[in-house]
Formats: sequence, C-alpha cells, structure tokens
Amino acid sequence: MEISIREWRINDKAALAENLNNLNVLNNLRDGLPYPYTEQDAEEFIRAMLSSDKNNTFAFAITLDDKVIGSIGVFRQDNIHFHTAEMGYYIGEAYWGNGYATSAIKQVCRYVFEHTDIIRIFAEPFSHNIASCRALH
Repeated sequence: MEISIREWRINDKAALAENLNNLNVLNNLRDGLPYPYTEQDAEEFIRAMLSSDKNNTFAFAITLDDKVIGSIGVFRQDNIHFHTAEMGYYIGEAYWGNGYATSAIKQVCRYVFEHTDIIRIFAEPFSHNIASCRALH
C-alpha cells in the first residue's frame, strides 16, 4: 500500500467527511471545524482549497492507494514572513500508527521546497499529541 499526496477532487468529500466526523481527530485540530462534519462541509472545504491562491496555499489529500485517509496543507505567511509557511495535517483514526503522516509530511515538504520560494515550514501540534509531534521528526 502506498501513501501519496494529490490535489483534492470533489468526489473525495465522502471520505473526507468520514475521517473528520470523529471527535478523536477533531480534538487534535484547531477550533473552527464543525461537528458533526458533513459531506457538505467537506465539499465546501475542497472547493475552497481548489480555488485558493496557488502561490500561497498548497493543499493536498493524503491517500492510501488513492483513497483519502487525511489532509495536509502548507500555508504561506504574510509580510516579512512571506518565505515561511505553516503546515497542518491529520490522518483519519482508522489509519493512525502506520507512519502515514510522516510520509505525507516528507512528500509535501519536498514538493513545496522544490516548487516554491518558501524556505521554512513549521507546524504547531498540540503537545499532548505525541504521535503528531513524532511525525515531524
């Protein structure tokens, strides 16, 4: 089974909603995501990512054999931090503990560093989310 990152597709909305409609996942993300997380919420997110400024937002589906199991994005910062970007990511609970986040992080960093002028990427996982912190090493 192969982990890869790819551009979002509208028909990913069911898998996206399935992964995010889980409090164990949502409780490790920043506030602002609805619960329950519906397919309509997922479609709105996907449309927003597909229409975002491609110079500032790099949003990808994390897939396992082309099935969406999570999300990863890198978001350029403003002003003097223009060459810096913040990364956010999650993996659906059914897929935790397999190194999938680490693989996706490496892939997205390689993509961003090779295709943009961004020179620094940072992430801010919650300290209690040990697995997410480890995925960054």
